[in-house]
Amino acid sequence: MSEPGDERTPPATQADLDDDAPPITLTPNQAKRANATARGMLIATGATIAVVLPVYFLNPTYTAETYRRDIDVETVARQAAGDAGYLPAAPALPDDWSSNYARWVTGRSDGVDFWEVGFLTADTGFIQLTQTDDANPTWVAQRIGDAQVSGTRTIGGLEWELLDSPDGDTVLRSDVDGATVILNGEASLTEFDTMGGAVVEDIRQNAVEEAERLASDGA
Repeated sequence: MSEPGDERTPPATQADLDDDAPPITLTPNQAKRANATARGMLIATGATIAVVLPVYFLNPTYTAETYRRDIDVETVARQAAGDAGYLPAAPALPDDWSSNYARWVTGRSDGVDFWEVGFLTADTGFIQLTQTDDANPTWVAQRIGDAQVSGTRTIGGLEWELLDSPDGDTVLRSDVDGATVILNGEASLTEFDTMGGAVVEDIRQNAVEEAERLASDGA
């Protein structure tokens, strides 16, 4: 206990010690090295930005417009007809629709060959057309996947099975003049109606032309 009049010096705080610490002084070589390191970091950062920015601007966000290739589906269908044994569907669609791929798929382990076309709609939706005359229940189940039946829809005068996929896609399936047709993708039902109607019309027209050709050959 301190006596009256005893004025003891309070203990030094960390701030006092810091104030009393001598200033840090860099030697010329140390300062040079520090500046060189800072410049190197700035140069490296600038170089990275210079590399990344052109790549970013040359690779825009992937949208339906990005994949718009406008494949000539009718030409590819005629090329595939020899392997298919029939003329695959090349539906006549509005001018503001386009196709980004069309192919005849063969050589699969399930033994089912099929025609597959991807279409981009006017509203940037996407619908895939699959057509085969050699479908079986296993193949259909594989193509439909986890989609569950939610109802039916009449398109082109035919009843189509309507299914909803867990990923949000719509699936429509029907039989058109002996061919199994599956439409799937992300688009409005109105756009599916447009696609389905055009596919039905084209398959039926192809069947008529094929019948006329066979009749002409047999005459």
